Amino acid sequence: MKSALQTPAPERPALLLLIPNLGLGGAQRVFADHARLLAGPYKVTECVFNLDCAQGYETANELHDLSVPGGGGPLAKIGYFFRRCQLLRQLKRARRVAISISHLEGADYVNLLSGVGERRVLCVHGSKLHDRNMRGGLGWVRRHLLIPLLYRQAARIVTVSAGIRAELVEQLGLPASKVQVINNFFDDEAIRQQGALLPPSPYAEVLATHPVLVAAGRLAPEKNLLALLKVFAQVRQRIPSCKLLLVGQGEQYTALLARCHDLNLTVYQSGQQIGLARTAAVLFAGYQSQPHTFIARATIFVLPSLNEGFPMALGEAMVCSRPVAAADCPTGPREMLAPGTSPPKKPLRQAEMAAHGVLLPVISNLATVAADEQVWVDTLVQLLADADRRRALGEQASQRMRAFTKDTIGREWLALLEKL
Repeated sequence: MKSALQTPAPERPALLLLIPNLGLGGAQRVFADHARLLAGPYKVTECVFNLDCAQGYETANELHDLSVPGGGGPLAKIGYFFRRCQLLRQLKRARRVAISISHLEGADYVNLLSGVGERRVLCVHGSKLHDRNMRGGLGWVRRHLLIPLLYRQAARIVTVSAGIRAELVEQLGLPASKVQVINNFFDDEAIRQQGALLPPSPYAEVLATHPVLVAAGRLAPEKNLLALLKVFAQVRQRIPSCKLLLVGQGEQYTALLARCHDLNLTVYQSGQQIGLARTAAVLFAGYQSQPHTFIARATIFVLPSLNEGFPMALGEAMVCSRPVAAADCPTGPREMLAPGTSPPKKPLRQAEMAAHGVLLPVISNLATVAADEQVWVDTLVQLLADADRRRALGEQASQRMRAFTKDTIGREWLALLEKL
């Protein structure tokens, strides 16, 4: 029986996490990781603009849908924006939110303009200077007006990589005292457990009997998979048994199929007759709820992206002890594979055998594209022919990921929130 003088346990502080949608991107995966991590010490409410992309999303926290659509013309978008701010302000008051954390730029603006006295934190997942979606006049306004003026109102800005922090402070003029780096974390135990599971047929058979390059993530332009297909076509000319496995779905699916046709690369698509996978050069696995089962069996994991933040798929491959070859794009791959090194003053034009993987040129410059593709081809062919080198790279990759465990990075987040 409790004593009448016993002090009741303090109520957990209310924490709100905000993101535009619950799609299949890396930011959404980090959002879900943070929601699970913080659910112990805080009373967490997860909030989205709408549930259009939330198929299969599960959470033990309260999930609040603002039910405000996106799209439409300029006037409709302005109306939707102010409606989101109004509804979020009401939610913050009702939940007596102590700290609100937003993920992705659209959510950042709504979070900043709906404050009710809580501490507002922004989690920045990608480059602002190299984001190809920030183009034209609106892109200029976002980079040079909205971000420099509005972001400084946050109590803290957390970037997932040191490269993004440097952009915000050195290029966009945000106060250095407000911007700190907390890398994404990787639940190594869960990743390895999933990696030990057998992929579905026919992928398990293909991965067991062929050298396979694997790329995982959204099939989006910034992932630069169209360039990867051209590289792979040349690799396959020298190693005909090699296959390319793409795990994920996205808006470039049709364009990727067309590029395969142009390059005379036979294709297997998820759902087709299993026998077709034996002769296909490129296999499209589509969305997979457990991508680690594919990644863990890759001969080489490849990341040809034009830009990244702190790429989750790359880190998961490293946890699985896979040798990785990644474009030296802004930001993330260099920080993960070659810690302590600075980006070269001129774009990388040759393979860099880094401490924990291989860095390669970003295939985007029309003046150097043929030479950059050749660097990729030669490097991948050499790695495919050298099992000992791949094994050593995989071990080095796994060692690196010990710096990004859930416990290590989780303590950084908890320390920040406690300080706020």
